[in-house]
Amino acid sequence: MSNNDAALPMFNWRIELPVLTGRVVTLREPAAGDHAALLDLLSLPDATRFDREGSLGPAAVKRLIDRAARDRGAGVAFTYVIAFAATSDIVGLIQVRQLDPSFEIASWDCTLAPHARGTGAFFDAARLVGSFAFASAGASRLEARIDVDNGRATAALRKLGAVEEGILRRSARRGHGFVDQQLWAVLRDAWEYCPTPQAVKVH
Repeated sequence: MSNNDAALPMFNWRIELPVLTGRVVTLREPAAGDHAALLDLLSLPDATRFDREGSLGPAAVKRLIDRAARDRGAGVAFTYVIAFAATSDIVGLIQVRQLDPSFEIASWDCTLAPHARGTGAFFDAARLVGSFAFASAGASRLEARIDVDNGRATAALRKLGAVEEGILRRSARRGHGFVDQQLWAVLRDAWEYCPTPQAVKVH
């Protein structure tokens, strides 16, 4: 563990996710009361599926919320709602999911509402979640798949220290077709941790 890791609070996230607060956003685990906001968010044409099966509807969103808690308890993934810190309005969803049994290699996916793009919300949320994944979940590598035309996300990932590793052809469905995606990865050794991370344990 690096000195940067040691400076961050450690949490047993399998029991309970801490609330993470940054400059722009606050992150917390999805709850039943988020149902309507998440349905709107996941209805966006470019929304990530978050391993959701079948068509989107109220029942699918409920399953996603329930599964987030089960997966966190099993130690295979954790999911955060992204809300503006000033208003508590939900503007996104971000998830980190293991790609190997030890959680050393993981993927992260994010969907952000159009009105929150360009506000710094994505960068703020990504720094909070990345720092938490490396320090508390034990990840050493985080992978992201980004649509090739998503300039804001690629710029933010580059600013976070991620490196583009290749093009995944026709790897995501958008509407009735498929799009190419870029594979980005960031390593723990290259990560710039949040200088003053704030994490509140919920009771």
